[in-house]
Amino acid sequence: MKKLLIVLSTCMLLLLGGCSFLNDAQDTITYVNEATDYLAAATDFASDAPALAQQAITDLQAAEDLQTMLQQMQQTAEAFNDLQPPDIAAELHQQIIEQNSAIISEIETFMNNFQDGLLDPAILENTELFQTVQEVTGIIDQIQQLGGE
Repeated sequence: MKKLLIVLSTCMLLLLGGCSFLNDAQDTITYVNEATDYLAAATDFASDAPALAQQAITDLQAAEDLQTMLQQMQQTAEAFNDLQPPDIAAELHQQIIEQNSAIISEIETFMNNFQDGLLDPAILENTELFQTVQEVTGIIDQIQQLGGE
C-alpha cells in the first residue's frame, strides 16, 4: 500500500511539473502572438506615418488622420508595455519598454506641434520617432524567434 501511495504521489508530482511546463509554453506562445500583433502595428505605423506627416503640414484632413494614428500607436505601445512577458522574454520586453517610452515621448512631442490644425514642419526635422519605431521592430523580431525555438 505504501509503495502504491509513493508511486501515485510521484506520478502526481510529475504531472504537476508537466502542467507547469505546458503553462510556460502557452504563456510564451501567447506573448509571441501579442508581440507579433505589436510588430504589425509598429511596422504599419513606421511605413505610413512619415508620408502622412509630410501631408499633415498643409492638409487638415491628413493632420487629423495623423493625430488619430499617433494616438492609436501610443495606446498600442502602452498596452504592450503592460503585458507580462514569460521569463525567457523578460529582457527583450524590458528593451521594448525602454524604446516604447521614447516612442510615447516623441508622439507627445508630435501632438504638441500642431498649429491651427496643421503639423509644424520643424517637428519633422527634429524627431527620431520613426527611427525608434524601426528599432522596436528589430527587437520584436527576436521575440518571434523565441516562438520558433
